Amino acid sequence: MRAFRLKRTDWVGWIFSLPLLIGILGFAVYPMVYSLFMSFLQNGEWVGLKNYSYVVNDTMFWKSLWNTLYMGMLSVILGVSLSFILATLIYNVNFPRWRNFFKAVYFLPNVVSLVATSILFSLLFYPDQQGLLNYVASLVGIEPIGWFTDPNVARFSIVLMTLWGMLGYNTIIFLAALTSVPKELYEAAEVDGGNFFKKWWYVTIPYVRPVLMFMVIIGTINGMKRFTDIWLIGGSAGNPGGSLMTSVLYIYRNAFMSSQMGVGTAATYLLFLIILVLTLILMKLNKDQTK
Repeated sequence: MRAFRLKRTDWVGWIFSLPLLIGILGFAVYPMVYSLFMSFLQNGEWVGLKNYSYVVNDTMFWKSLWNTLYMGMLSVILGVSLSFILATLIYNVNFPRWRNFFKAVYFLPNVVSLVATSILFSLLFYPDQQGLLNYVASLVGIEPIGWFTDPNVARFSIVLMTLWGMLGYNTIIFLAALTSVPKELYEAAEVDGGNFFKKWWYVTIPYVRPVLMFMVIIGTINGMKRFTDIWLIGGSAGNPGGSLMTSVLYIYRNAFMSSQMGVGTAATYLLFLIILVLTLILMKLNKDQTK
């Protein structure tokens, strides 16, 4: 049996990789393992699955999960669809300068922080005619809408704010994917009499499907972790009326405001399992479609 020996170049590689490995162990693996251990504790005493039972029977947890899924899924469906259509339109612009101009314009919101975006939309969505959207609506006789103050509208308003921020990033990714589609496929489709829409439907979409699924999976994971903008707009109570209470905000309230770290970490691991199941379902759907 051949003995395993490290070469000199292997040691150099390990030395360069060591800071990264220490960082991952110290700031990712250790917190994950320790938070799993804490999810079985209450006031330092082992309570088994009591914290998980509390979270599962808490109606606020399921309400926060529904709010998270509603805003996350709607943001992903609308965001990925609109940005892909937008990328297709920009890609077919014949003048490179205009193409670059549109890229810059749509990517610009992506460099704005979530804090600045939340403040901006708080002003745009102001609940009376001082808000820009309500002022424009009043010109055509529409009553002011409580964008962030009406529980029936607040979640959709958050989706609109999310679209403004995510369109640019998604569009740039889709533009890069569109450039990888071979020209020969379009030429073959033209020979078969395919028009613009048929080429887009039967050539472009199947070819960039892996990128589409990647964006859906990443968007879903990010949507399930929503916290900063929600906390800035709805506060720690997820106002109005708890309609903006998300799963991560629920975890934050229990862990850091109510000092129930065991409940917070238990909810964290339940959310992790839900995200894992959603990701596996999406990957399975993608695998079935590519067979």
